[in-house]
Amino acid sequence: MNANALPVGATAELRPHPASDALTRSAHTVIATEATAIRALESRIDGEFVRACRLILDCQGRVVVTGMGKSGHIARKIAATLASTGTPAFFVHPGEASHGDLGMITREDVLLALSYSGETEELLTILPLIKRLGIPLIAMTGRPDSALARACDVNLDVSVSAEACPLGLAPTASTTAALVMGDALAIALLEAHGFTAEDFALSHPAGALGRRLLLRIDDVMHTGDSIPQVPAGATLTEALMEMSRKGLGMTAIVDDRQRLLGVFTDGDLRRALDDDGVDMRGAPVADLMTRTPKTIGPDKLAAEAAQLMDAYKIHALIVVDEGRRVVGALNIHDLMRSRVV
Repeated sequence: MNANALPVGATAELRPHPASDALTRSAHTVIATEATAIRALESRIDGEFVRACRLILDCQGRVVVTGMGKSGHIARKIAATLASTGTPAFFVHPGEASHGDLGMITREDVLLALSYSGETEELLTILPLIKRLGIPLIAMTGRPDSALARACDVNLDVSVSAEACPLGLAPTASTTAALVMGDALAIALLEAHGFTAEDFALSHPAGALGRRLLLRIDDVMHTGDSIPQVPAGATLTEALMEMSRKGLGMTAIVDDRQRLLGVFTDGDLRRALDDDGVDMRGAPVADLMTRTPKTIGPDKLAAEAAQLMDAYKIHALIVVDEGRRVVGALNIHDLMRSRVV
């Protein structure tokens, strides 16, 4: 029987919850400690940091990021940030590296190794092999005199005066410092590469930014028979029937060459209903249409359509080519379905 097990029917004595101010005080202490660790990094953005950037900029392969334990979690995040901001990178577990994964590393790569102590056994085990390959080695350590720091080409100092953990055991401020140094490295490289928002979107096509920067009007617009349109001689009744069939809350009025003459919308219909002089059955729709409607081109970004609709308080747009010929139509619901808005 487990010596720590409670007798049948017994209940554990619950420790009382600490007071609210004790909980918030602890949280404030953590934040202050980690903020201090981050501020200390500013003075370490020096020649070593520049050398690290230049080693990566000169790299013909990829940045291989590695680390054990909590440093490994931070290393994964740094690799992901580098990869998504224009610097090809991936994570390799140091324990697996000595069991075959070193084959993932080539002579054209750069190794970025994270270890606060600088004495992580799994990293030190693979160092001779890295040196044999002649791969540049960048380290992030909290001890500049450690074995890893001495063996590397560049050591980025991420030491902290104290961990946020009151026991001084759980990596907290030290992992935050390493993460921030990794972000600083990634963004410096981003700017050096001239990486743009569109470049970022290309590596994030499923994300909100990717949709805003990559999705174009011709990806979401209605085309062919789905376009609501009537000829210039159509009556109001015919225009309303077309609007009802196509369900976009509007119809284009076109000439015999499909060039846009105007648009009739739900708003135009409400104004016509308020006018006692309008024959609601036989009136020519051309007399009631908006003659200078807002339009958009098929090669524009879908996000531009959303901005246009918002700016002019409209809910649909006709899409025209350079010759003002109608080639498509869309409304706010199309943009919502595409998750542009």
